Amino acid sequence: MTDPQAWLAAATIDDAVFALRPDYRVLLLTADGLQGGPSDEVSERVLAAAEATARERLDGRRPEELPHLAAWREAYRAFGAKPQRTRPSVEALMRRLDPDGLPRIDRITDVYNAVSIASVLPLGGEDRAAYAGPPRLVRADGTEPFDTTAGETVVEHPEPGEVVWRDQAGVTCRRWNWRQGVRTRITTATSSALFILDVLDPMTDDEAHAAADALTEGLLALGPEAVVHRRLLGGRAS
Repeated sequence: MTDPQAWLAAATIDDAVFALRPDYRVLLLTADGLQGGPSDEVSERVLAAAEATARERLDGRRPEELPHLAAWREAYRAFGAKPQRTRPSVEALMRRLDPDGLPRIDRITDVYNAVSIASVLPLGGEDRAAYAGPPRLVRADGTEPFDTTAGETVVEHPEPGEVVWRDQAGVTCRRWNWRQGVRTRITTATSSALFILDVLDPMTDDEAHAAADALTEGLLALGPEAVVHRRLLGGRAS
């Protein structure tokens, strides 16, 4: 597998994305030597604490009333998506907090979902070993393949102009951070991962790095041998 630092250095964001949202930044974090597996007491402790934090942040408000989520709704509308139908990932998670809390998926996914809701930012996790080349954020031409599930695995295509994450083989996540594909999803066998922390104003770079610090702490709680690297792209950092 490609050296993580070289791989991160090769990640790109197309100018067309910055034309849409000049304030966009992304913090990419790789973790190798992870210990995946089913949800357990460690991931449960991390996620339960984050659920309590997220409920305090909401304080009875709807998720879209929080400033960062309002900004993401505007970004979705800018490329033609309807955020009432296809919600930014963190908004979808926060809407599932009550009454029963989030579903437990696996220990890695539970940890990154925890950081997403506690920090109120879209955060996706991907199996880096399944990638074909480095990640790229682009506006789609509509021909790119995207594998998803609708009872069984099917191949779809994004709308022209849609903001998507992709690699050399196709789309890995549609509508910026709405839905991840099957090919690169985290599983209980994942040991090398990419995490994508999407940032718009009014969230600051320092807040994004604090979320990455929390994610690193959670991943090391799952397995202290994990090796983590990060890169901030966009704004003045790319």
